[in-house]
Amino acid sequence: MNYEYRQGRFCVEAVDLAAVADQCGTPTYVYSAGMIRERYQAYANAFKGISHRICYAVKANSNLAVLAVLARQGAGFDIVSGGELYRVLRAGGNAANVVFSGVGKSVAEIEYALEQGVHSFNCESYAEIEVLNRVAGLAGKTASIALRVNPDVNPVTHEYISTGLRENKFGIDMSVIESAYEHAASQPHLKVTGVSCHIGSQMLDSAPMVEAVERLIALTLRLKAKGLPIDHLDLGGGLGVKYEPQEETPSIASAVAAMRKLVDQTGLEAVVEPGRSIVAEAGVLLTRVLYRKNNGGKEFVIVDAAMNDLIRPSLYKAFHEITPLLEKDTPLQEVDIVGPVCESGDWLAKKRTLPTLESGDLLAVKTAGAYGFGMASNYNSRGRAAEVLVDGDNFRVVRERESWQDLIRGESA
Repeated sequence: MNYEYRQGRFCVEAVDLAAVADQCGTPTYVYSAGMIRERYQAYANAFKGISHRICYAVKANSNLAVLAVLARQGAGFDIVSGGELYRVLRAGGNAANVVFSGVGKSVAEIEYALEQGVHSFNCESYAEIEVLNRVAGLAGKTASIALRVNPDVNPVTHEYISTGLRENKFGIDMSVIESAYEHAASQPHLKVTGVSCHIGSQMLDSAPMVEAVERLIALTLRLKAKGLPIDHLDLGGGLGVKYEPQEETPSIASAVAAMRKLVDQTGLEAVVEPGRSIVAEAGVLLTRVLYRKNNGGKEFVIVDAAMNDLIRPSLYKAFHEITPLLEKDTPLQEVDIVGPVCESGDWLAKKRTLPTLESGDLLAVKTAGAYGFGMASNYNSRGRAAEVLVDGDNFRVVRERESWQDLIRGESA
């Protein structure tokens, strides 16, 4: 099922990726439906035997075809905008299995979510509690909510994707969370049903997740003792994946087992919101070499994918393994892989040792299924890449490449 060389050609499932690049052009994102199903089922199997909901974090990859694959598996969805809810519904998802998270829900988004009947809201501030109560009242509805706790646990990850420390904008501080719950429970149009927590993304160790769950359960027991009808624990997501060859990360089964050992004793429903760990390794970005360039002894390989297509290396200094689509036995060379965007920060890899590459060679940027296309832009007036879904021996375009006409749609001179 994994991406691998077969007879010298880089493939996934039963599809040769060079054939995808030749037919669909580059840059193009490719996703494996089989790998997405496999990762989702790993979560489902790990929680088997207890009440649970697996709510895929839509922000990781919101392509309709990806969402449809997960909806057909019975997944719920974790959303952070009205647009994400719209996508979930268009892809066949059930609003009753949707959790609405995020620090800045607008009134219009809350109204839309209530109208569609989402399962619950993860509230992140006193101000949001007030707004949600008012909007629900005007709509003649009662909104089910959990409050997102900021437990001040260090997730040991990049500072931009850390969400569980006091210095982060997310959640309500543990020192005031119980009074916040009492306030929320007093609101006539809110029903407090859960406790929520999410401490960060790309965690390679389950220990911080376990620490956060321990604090969450202790809080839940105190709240239930006060008579609050808590029925679920939202444990968040954040499990990392292997980007660099030397990295190690717990398997989905072992990470869930570590948390489940604590949750089992509570009798509460467990909710998780995985994103990256389901789709990251299922995706690659295909790109073609445009030029070779030597600048004073520095070797550059210029490709047709850029920071507007995949911003993670530029934004996070993130590592993505890069491999030719056709195995090469040319001499190894240290190069920087860079794109056409007019920024020195436009790079996909630095000081990377690869077989000598020439104009026209095809490359795959691996582990690009999460936060790749979703964070893409039209910077330098570049159209966003095509997206392709592979399933078995078939592949199809699930998002057309943007044209120049697409770039100016809605504009006027």
